[in-house]
Amino acid sequence: MSIFSDNFLWGGAVAANQCEGAWDADGKGISASDVCTGGSHTRSKRITRTLEPDTFYPSHEAIDFYHHYKEDIALFAEMGFKVFRFSIAWTRIFPTGMEETPNEEGLAFYDRVIDECRSHNIEPLITISHYEMPFALTEEYNGWSSRECVDLFVKYAVTLFKRYKGKVKYWLTFNEINAGTMPMGGFLSLGILNEGTTDFTNQIDNPQLRFQGLHHQFVASALAVKAGHEIDPDCKIGCMICHITTYPMTCNPDDILEAQKRNQILNQFCGDVQVRGEYPRFMDRYFKENGLVIKMEPGDLEIIKEGCVDYYTFSYYMSNCASADPELEKTSGNLMGGAKNPYLESSDWGWQIDPKGLRYTLIELYGRYQIPLMVVENGLGAYDKKEEDGSIQDDYRISYLKKHIEQMREAVADGVDLMGYTPWGCIDLVSASTGEMAKRYGFIYVEKYDDGTGDLTRKKKKSFDWYKKVIETNGEVLE
Repeated sequence: MSIFSDNFLWGGAVAANQCEGAWDADGKGISASDVCTGGSHTRSKRITRTLEPDTFYPSHEAIDFYHHYKEDIALFAEMGFKVFRFSIAWTRIFPTGMEETPNEEGLAFYDRVIDECRSHNIEPLITISHYEMPFALTEEYNGWSSRECVDLFVKYAVTLFKRYKGKVKYWLTFNEINAGTMPMGGFLSLGILNEGTTDFTNQIDNPQLRFQGLHHQFVASALAVKAGHEIDPDCKIGCMICHITTYPMTCNPDDILEAQKRNQILNQFCGDVQVRGEYPRFMDRYFKENGLVIKMEPGDLEIIKEGCVDYYTFSYYMSNCASADPELEKTSGNLMGGAKNPYLESSDWGWQIDPKGLRYTLIELYGRYQIPLMVVENGLGAYDKKEEDGSIQDDYRISYLKKHIEQMREAVADGVDLMGYTPWGCIDLVSASTGEMAKRYGFIYVEKYDDGTGDLTRKKKKSFDWYKKVIETNGEVLE
């Protein structure tokens, strides 16, 4: 018998802005991602307020899931997916975010995607907002720094809950909501664009706007949870955290305190608000020491308390180390890096590979929150090479995923209530942080390249059949 439950949700994950393309089709408006240029491992992508001629915007075509969704979902079904995590593009439903009436063509597209999933017995797991807020809201309000976005988001979420009632059981409100605690999250997550900002990675930062925007997202998420439960009492609505697991670099108490502080701000803060329904006390000192004053409307804290999520999901790619010594060698990571851990290997992009850190993280999270957990992003971004016969022998990806699933098994044996696993980029897509196609995650190779060329042909990698066997055996056969 498998250690995973019989109803364990095996699947994969993508995001609309990284895979759909069709950026201006059927009434869709311009999203924050649509004004981001291509980048590379060595060159950052840029944010342009207006679309520039002769400039490559990778989200505009991406891998054209919009026109290939039937083919792609059939491939997911062939692997045996029980669940498919994807996001809805806000601007397909409300092109500027400010319309009173939703765009029917956008709603109908997701009807087709959801129905296609269900025809293959795949549960949709939908992220309502995944790094693609309407760019018009950046221009009009400077994104989530303004309170106006709360009601606009709730209108959008309610539209989805009503439209897809009975067809979608699992929802997430905001992808990696804790990105708002980090400088890179200002535009990526919150749609906040400060004067002079053009570099996507190294933005001109305003922490006051970021944390105010994050508060607005907390309120919006809680209101959406309340509304979703009223509209469809059978649905489950979760949070999604970018978990930046952080260890102390040494047993020096200064390193231990530094790691604890980073874990509190980066990982625990948003989880505590969305699961426990209250701001943790440690944020009082953080706000005071950083000169931050969060403006709250009467009733905000009550709304947050009443809108707690049903389950906790998170992304896990790597771990970091924290040190009081600023001179230590640094490593890269998802949204932010840390001190380099000498005991770990790194990916092609410098992200340190730490499968046992996933077990540690699952145990820590379940001990803190005692609600079902789900790993909704995990994977290896790598350069995939085609062999002479056209095959992609991605044994490195198989090794990475195998080791992480092994540690998930250990965590379940330790008593963790783990409900599912959706590796990131189950089909190759555009990298959110760099705008590259070369950074590939998928079980399925897509003929699309960083210069925009490629005929979008889909091809199974070696990992495709491997993951199919993993699902068939409910995680027992990993060789």
